[in-house]
Amino acid sequence: MSEIQLKAEVEQVRERVSRPWLSPLNARRWESFKANRRGYWSLWIFLVLFVLSLGAEFIANDRPILASYKGEILVPVLVDYPEEKFGGFYAVTDYRDPTISDEIEANGWVLWPPIRYSYNTVNNDIPAAAPAKPSWMYSKEERCSRYPLGVDDPNCTLGNWNWLGTDDSARDVLSRVIYGFRISVLFGLVLTLASAVIGVSAGAVQGYFGGWTDLLLQRFIEIWSSIPVLYLILIIAAVLPPGFFILLGIMLLFSWVAFVGVVRAEFLRARNFEYVNAARALGVGNRTIMTRHLLPNAMVATLTFLPFILNSSITTLTSLDFLGLGLPPGSPSLGELLRQGQRNLNAPWLGISGFLVLSIMLSLLIFIGEATRDAFDPRKTFR
Repeated sequence: MSEIQLKAEVEQVRERVSRPWLSPLNARRWESFKANRRGYWSLWIFLVLFVLSLGAEFIANDRPILASYKGEILVPVLVDYPEEKFGGFYAVTDYRDPTISDEIEANGWVLWPPIRYSYNTVNNDIPAAAPAKPSWMYSKEERCSRYPLGVDDPNCTLGNWNWLGTDDSARDVLSRVIYGFRISVLFGLVLTLASAVIGVSAGAVQGYFGGWTDLLLQRFIEIWSSIPVLYLILIIAAVLPPGFFILLGIMLLFSWVAFVGVVRAEFLRARNFEYVNAARALGVGNRTIMTRHLLPNAMVATLTFLPFILNSSITTLTSLDFLGLGLPPGSPSLGELLRQGQRNLNAPWLGISGFLVLSIMLSLLIFIGEATRDAFDPRKTFR
């Protein structure tokens, strides 16, 4: 190694040491967050569950992950292969069809996900009328009674079990829970981040400029906040066609207001501080002062609200789905699962599954929010 390369590496190491990933203040906040063991472990559990749900197609799907057919490697989980490739006639291949599965296995091999059902897959081999009990509640003979070869049928395996039973349309509950968890968290995250951007921007403009700008915007927000949000969402959702982005836009109309108050108060408090007046005297523009000097302080209060706003967003989506005014029919939804549990009291696994997943998810978010609040509390950070 030449002397020039050695000096370059030493300089890189020196920069890393002199500029750590976290500032001393944020390092203390992270240590304070980790001190709350319940919130710290809730964060990791939630992240693991969310990351796993992002790959739901590789966990619960009615398509194989990989397949080898006549020497060709196929990826059915990502590519739509026509059925004519396997000697059929349809445009879309049903890999659960015994004819197709036997053809593939006779000329290669198949790697299935752990759960061989997607959120909309109908199981025609359940041993009783839908909604059917979890498979582990049946005997082996009962579980395999609808398969052609009974207990000796190769498709009567763990991958075809309905671990949490089926709903009233014979769809696997566990796969719908996995997909429903993902769509609930993604909806809540997108709504929370979009609301934060709008709310923080509005609060910053109000607090920094004050005067008539603050007065007019504040009166508008007071009028806007007095509108009965739930009733208006129900009316709009009943008129417009259901959809993820339509529902997101409707809820975004009102959710941004929650961030305005704390950001406005922080900007009102800090806009006349000495360092702000010094920046103005040096000719620094308003946009730079707001984004580089005042906004970081205002974000402290905003970050403590984020987990609770995310919690509220998920709850609202679940409520609308329970009322039948949320996502399109057939979508994997925890609220729709709770609705089925309410309609089918003879199938308690429906309501219990939805309730447990929703309560665990919201509890984890509450614990994360409490730990975040403690981490940004100056009385605990600087003690």
